[in-house]
Amino acid sequence: MRQSRFAGTGFKRYGKTTRRAAFLAEMEQVIPWGELCASIEPV
Repeated sequence: MRQSRFAGTGFKRYGKTTRRAAFLAEMEQVIPWGELCASIEPV
């Protein structure tokens, strides 16, 4: 029987939110991605 890894069993959800993740989450809310993609689609 193989031993499973202890670190890879779902402890990522308990980690601290990084500045990068917080920034990207904020940009996801602020930028209207649908309109932006629609406006540059013809180009």
